[in-house]
Amino acid sequence: MAASGISSSRGLEETRRGIARWRERRPYRGAAMPAALWAAAVALARHHGLYTTARRLHVDYGALKKRLDAAGAGRGPSPAFIELPAAGPTGLGPCVIDLEGRRGRRMRIEVAGVTVADLVTLTQVAWGRDR
Repeated sequence: MAASGISSSRGLEETRRGIARWRERRPYRGAAMPAALWAAAVALARHHGLYTTARRLHVDYGALKKRLDAAGAGRGPSPAFIELPAAGPTGLGPCVIDLEGRRGRRMRIEVAGVTVADLVTLTQVAWGRDR
């Protein structure tokens, strides 16, 4: 095990003992754990992971997760600006459309890369109907 692994394991054990001492001395069962102990638990969760830390320290997983999320764990600084590519309409692939009118008129359209809206407009104009 590397030296950093040994020191972080010591950190887990020291924090676990600190929480155990606090539990023995707390004024009543539902008393809030001190912020310093929570801060140590959050720091350890960043290194060891949420589940492992909660299990080893005997603290509530959900409470530790909320504090970890509030501390912004695992996230870098938020970017000030994000540029997204323009979402253009998706076109139809190459296709052949056969249309037949009421009076037996037929029309065959071969297109590629047009949108459905453009295709509707094209057929309306071809049949002599304006939008």
